[in-house]
Amino acid sequence: MSCSDSGSEDLPVGAQGDLASRTLVLESKRFYLDVKENQRGRFIKIAEISADGRKNQILMTFSTAALFSQNLIQFIDFYRDLDSLDPENLRQGELKSEVMYKDDKKYHMDLKENARGRFLKVSETFTRGYSRFQVFIPADGMGEFQHNLGELIDEYDNGDAEEALSAPQNKHLRIENKNFYFDIKRNQQGRYMSISEVKGNFRNSILVPESGWESFRDVLDDYVKQVKEGD
Repeated sequence: MSCSDSGSEDLPVGAQGDLASRTLVLESKRFYLDVKENQRGRFIKIAEISADGRKNQILMTFSTAALFSQNLIQFIDFYRDLDSLDPENLRQGELKSEVMYKDDKKYHMDLKENARGRFLKVSETFTRGYSRFQVFIPADGMGEFQHNLGELIDEYDNGDAEEALSAPQNKHLRIENKNFYFDIKRNQQGRYMSISEVKGNFRNSILVPESGWESFRDVLDDYVKQVKEGD
């Protein structure tokens, strides 16, 4: 395993382009961790180049990357406690899984195993449509991967990552054939909750200011109580 990094330290804050890049070699794969910036803010591109030249990549905002890094520590601890791989008795499905929701995206973290070893599959999907992007990180390389990702977040975070770790986590509900996403966000007016209804390519959202959360909850509680009493 090896690592190298580069960066454009003289790039002014607010400019568009690459801020930093690190290269990791994990087993037979090469990974690039690129910190980028555009008009919407800073984000991290994770690219995987396999031995035969195939390329996979996913994108994460800094807030998502911070949650991913935090979850990755838990996966590393879990992996260290596993028994040695037995090629004659492979476990089906995921050894450990986690799902992260961010705006109109969903990220899956799935620790799996096959005859060649154990690996972490990280998938980026959109709640609307069926696009899916994914990378595969060798399990033995998760520690080095998380260490370098964490350093980039610490160095280039402009507050998004720190706020994401301290804020309530996003929630998801599936009711009948609809998906509902609850996201806590902040703008110049303060903190608010975005509630999105997603069905196929249809998406509709409402925004509830923090000052109205308790009143919003009270109305729902009142309706639930009335309906139960009526039944």
